[in-house]
This record gives sequence, structure tokens and C-alpha cells, in this order.
Amino acid sequence: MSLPILYTIRSVQARWVPNLVAIVSVAGAVAVFVSMLALASGFQATLVASGSVQNALVLRAGSTAEVESALTIEEVRVIQDAPGIARDEQGPVLSPEALVIVARPLRQTGTDANVQLRGVSPRVWAVRPHVRIVAGRAFTPGLAEVIVGKHAARAYQGTQLGSTLQFGGTSWKVVGIFDAGGTAFDSEIWCDATLLNQAFQRPAQIFQSVTVRLTSPEAFASFKDALTTDPRLRVLVYREVDYYRKNSEFVTRMIEVLGTLVAFAMGVGAVFAGLNTMYSALSARVREVAVLRALGFGTASVFTAFLLEALLIAALGGLAGSLLVLPLNGWTTSTINWQTFSHLSFAFRVTPSLVLQGLLFALGIGFLGGLPPAWRAARGSVVRALREL
Repeated sequence: MSLPILYTIRSVQARWVPNLVAIVSVAGAVAVFVSMLALASGFQATLVASGSVQNALVLRAGSTAEVESALTIEEVRVIQDAPGIARDEQGPVLSPEALVIVARPLRQTGTDANVQLRGVSPRVWAVRPHVRIVAGRAFTPGLAEVIVGKHAARAYQGTQLGSTLQFGGTSWKVVGIFDAGGTAFDSEIWCDATLLNQAFQRPAQIFQSVTVRLTSPEAFASFKDALTTDPRLRVLVYREVDYYRKNSEFVTRMIEVLGTLVAFAMGVGAVFAGLNTMYSALSARVREVAVLRALGFGTASVFTAFLLEALLIAALGGLAGSLLVLPLNGWTTSTINWQTFSHLSFAFRVTPSLVLQGLLFALGIGFLGGLPPAWRAARGSVVRALREL
């Protein structure tokens, strides 16, 4: 004979005050767990979305990031003749780019944070067609003008349209704000690559990377083979999306590990709260359990009923914790991208799979917190309990 589910539900309702303590404890642990996963998911999604499957990124061999790379103009000319590159009336669609990390004060705190200043070619709009100007205009090649990503415009002081920025001993006028679709480029400032090198007294014909628009995603293999087998070049060739996915791994893993450790510590507290709640319930229900056993409900039924009660309490806590995190979805925050050492803005990303992971985490807490009391309830002496009636 099995105890009805209704009995478990009514038991939770009848003792809602002590159960509330356990629910709140589980909700706190789940909220931290899901929010940290949402943080990691948002960071990774922002970087991965920065890459296109139809773009290829070329770096100097041995480089782990764009800022470490260096390609000469002669190498760029070899790259532009490779097979698989998209071409239009203006020629091959590629953008040699220079990168510099500069410090700018944040609007909120006034403290300096690193921003990535990217020197691009006039062909960047064909290479990255998803990027669009939302205020002002594009910079004019050959002039000391910059355009600012929408997140950078909100994050840093003095980046509003029409303002002047001082970089590399040169005054740069902000002539436009661009929207890169919530990608990492939204946290950057763009300008003419040649002028950027001149301002920072770098060789005029040295670039950190070359981004290429391919004729199709399938053209990547032939493009990569042509470059990596050319004796004139020593380069690494990535699909752009793979490069940004690789760059996201370190920070994503760090956030997930730290978040899991914090959630685990809170989960231990929630387990003890569950143990306390269920043992208290057991103490108050010794006679009730004895009556159930006397009516013919077996050890397995009593054990299952108590365990289900603990799981139900945990599930309520998991649901509450998930609801607490939902308002964070889409909320923008920022951190350091350890691959580039620049400030990166991104949004929390609460997905159904993360909510499901939070609920499973809550059920795990409920199982650990409910198992010992359920076992004790099932193994208790019926005779001894009946004598106390």
C-alpha cells in the first residue's frame, strides 16, 4: 500500500512556517547558482556572437590573442590573394586591423578601465555587415575621428557624440555611435588603422590581425590550407566564431567554478536547514507515523512520503530561486576579458536550461536533506510509538 501524494502536499501546507525556512535557504542557493551560470552564459554568448561562421581571422603563428599578433603589409597582400575570399567591385573583402588598449574613466565610478581601441580599414563594413551606425556617422579615413560602440558609450566618460578623446597624443572626435548587435565590438572604439599606428608611433604597415569575409562557410578549409602551406607566411587561421569561443573559455570557466563553489557552500546550509525542518516534522509526527504503520502502510511507503515531502519543499525553493533570477535576464554588466585585458560589457542570459539546472540543484539539496529523516521515520518502532498514544 502506498501513501497518497495528497498526504505529502497537506503535510507541507500544515507546517508551512518551519518549511518556509528551508524554502528560503534553498531559494538563496539556487538563485546564486543560476545567476552565476547566467553570468557565464551571457559572457560566452557575447563573445561567440562576435564571430561569424563566414569570417576567418588570421594571426601571427604563436599568438594566443589579437593583441599579441603582428602582420606586415606584405603578408596582408599575400592573404588577400588566397582562394575563398569574397570579392566585390572594390576587390577582396578583408580588413587589416590594429589594436591598442587604452585607459578611460568609467561613468559610474570615475576609475580607469581598459577599453580596446580598434583601428580598422574602410572595408570593415563589408566584413562585418551586422554592425551599423545608430547615431552620427562613420569616421572618415585619414581623419582623427572615432566611432564608439553602444556599450562603451554608456560605460565611459567623454564618449558621447561630438566629444573629443585624447589618445596617443592625438585629439580624436567622436563622430558616431555604432551597434554591433550586443557583441564584444559594442565595448570597443573604432578608428582608422593607419592613423592609429601613427598616433601611437607604431610602424605604419603593421597590423595585429586580418579579418576576411569568405565566399561561404565551406570555403574556410581551402582558405586555411592555402595560407598555412604558403612558405611566405607563418600564420594561424581561425573561423572567427571559433576564435571568440576559445577566448571566452577562461573567464566562463572561472565564473562557473566560483559560482558553483559559492552555491555549494549555500547549498550545504540549505541541506542542514532541510534536515532540521524534516527532523522537527518527524518529532511532531511520531504518533502520526505510528498510526499510518498500524493502518498497513509499509516501511517503503513511509520512507517515500517523507522523502517526497523534502523534495517538494526543495522544489518550491528552487522555483522561488529561479523566479528571483529571472529579472536579471538581459541586465547588462561588465568584467575584464582576460584575453585582451579590456573591459567587456555583456548581459545576463537566463535560459530554460539554466532554470532546469537550478531546479535539479534544488532537488539534490532536498534529497540530501530529506534522506536521513525519511530513513529514521521508516525504521522507527511502531510498538513504542503506539504506546505513547
